[in-house]
Amino acid sequence: MTPPASTPAVPEEHAVPEERAAVTAPGRGRDQSRFIARAAAATAVLTVLGALMGLVRDQAVAHLYGAGAATDAFLVSWTVPEVAATLLIEDAMALVLIPAFSLALSRRAARDAARGAGAAPGESPPEEGGRDPVRALLAHTLPRLLAGLACASGLLMLGAPRLVHLLAPGLADPRLAVECTRLTAVTVFTFGVAGFLSAGLRAHRRFVPPAGIYLAYNIGITVTVLVFHELWGVRAAAAGVAAGGCLMVLVQLPFFLRRLPRVTRQDRRSPRRTTGARRVQRRAVLAGGGVLLPIAVFTLSRQSQVLVERYLASSLPAGAISHLNYAQKVAQIPMVLSLMICTVTFPLVARAYADGEAGQVRRRVERDLAAAALVVLLGAAYVFACAPQIIELLFQRGAFTSQDTAVTASVMRVYALGLLGHSLVGALIRPYFSTGRPTWYPVTAMAAGLVLTVWGGVLLSDHWGTHGIAAANAAGITLTAALLLAGTARPSRRHAAAAVDLRRVVPGLIRLAAAAAAAAALGAAVVPRCGEALPAAAVGAVLVPLAFLAAGYAAGAPEVRQLLSVVERRLRHDR
Repeated sequence: MTPPASTPAVPEEHAVPEERAAVTAPGRGRDQSRFIARAAAATAVLTVLGALMGLVRDQAVAHLYGAGAATDAFLVSWTVPEVAATLLIEDAMALVLIPAFSLALSRRAARDAARGAGAAPGESPPEEGGRDPVRALLAHTLPRLLAGLACASGLLMLGAPRLVHLLAPGLADPRLAVECTRLTAVTVFTFGVAGFLSAGLRAHRRFVPPAGIYLAYNIGITVTVLVFHELWGVRAAAAGVAAGGCLMVLVQLPFFLRRLPRVTRQDRRSPRRTTGARRVQRRAVLAGGGVLLPIAVFTLSRQSQVLVERYLASSLPAGAISHLNYAQKVAQIPMVLSLMICTVTFPLVARAYADGEAGQVRRRVERDLAAAALVVLLGAAYVFACAPQIIELLFQRGAFTSQDTAVTASVMRVYALGLLGHSLVGALIRPYFSTGRPTWYPVTAMAAGLVLTVWGGVLLSDHWGTHGIAAANAAGITLTAALLLAGTARPSRRHAAAAVDLRRVVPGLIRLAAAAAAAAALGAAVVPRCGEALPAAAVGAVLVPLAFLAAGYAAGAPEVRQLLSVVERRLRHDR
């Protein structure tokens, strides 16, 4: 899967409409920036809607089931879709397949350039042996993937009792957790299919359907819970998870089918597989497995932070797992929003690397790091300043009491300390795995962070309970982010796609972090004096961003000054 050192660029006449902006000279950079802005805006809207629907989902679960033993049992079963989403949608599947699809598209474009107008209108020139590169990739990967996902789902259903015991040995009601786990095990199959479709669409620069999958997922859960909670109890939430996974596939499938390459006359005349083609296919499978293994290990190691939290919290008083879950879900919203730009630009990074444009990859990665840090630190400052008000507004009703609000808010403030680390890990891992080469350095970095999380969680949970577990999470992911950032300085040794100039990136991160700390401290001092939760949160929504921008400007953060300059130019233009 290692791309050639140099591949001809896509000729404009053969580029699909969404690619022409990236290949048209002389306005290539400007047109690509506009495309990224539009795609990021569409992704942002659907991501925000999905996050809001996720809050509605969590509100429904908190209102109907509270934060007790039944909710803990469901959340243990929810570990399966959480791990599956990270492994099969967000990280591993995308990190393997987007570069693979990008390489196939690059090879198709190279053949277009070499053969000129040899292909019929609307058809792609065939690969060796009469196969289009994208169609060959689908034929080599999709059947095996479907079979493996089906087997994995079945094994999880059969092994649910053992899995629940491993995840939460101190759980009060393991039978309920086992029943819920057997329902959520379906998501291993549906999430895998959804992740494959999402990777293919993003590589073709179709971002709207993949961005809508979590909106569909949360709608499926919420509707199922509201309709069946009286009949099935907390099992309705687990059934909703299974239904939401099916909706993830359905919202993408029509768009994916439209992007499938057409079968040419040469495809029909050519033999399906020659002896040489079989050898090539076997080598491709082995190479793909070599790339997949470190990505899968990294993704599972990263998700293991949640497993460690729930394992340790299962021995604490009932409701501890629920408090950690609600705090983490809300606190991570800024992190999710900060990575939207990386979601849009990752296919561009992979395609630029496949085309041999290392300079473009480096510039793109540095801009992504700055944008992600700006968004996540602003969000972290607001979360820290207004945590009690946010939790009260979102969850304090029904079975979720004011005591639950106080504990969850204090835990969320601890989680906020690690949000920059989470965001940087999400942004940095993409250039490491966009090369199509197996690399174990990210796994080593994540293992170091996981060891710190486990060690810190064991030591701190005895004294500080859920707060100690959250603090260990923040420390572990921050260590991983620091190691990954340091590794980009030597890409030839670390197998990153591009060398990042740490002398420019690190001071900017420090300035932004200082601005966030100042804004959070000011907000935490002022917001509690503003009365009820809603007006206090509204005051914080104005005060914290203004304080962040002022502190960032005073500290000389270039990202803040650039943002203010863009806003100023826009205001002048509107006049």
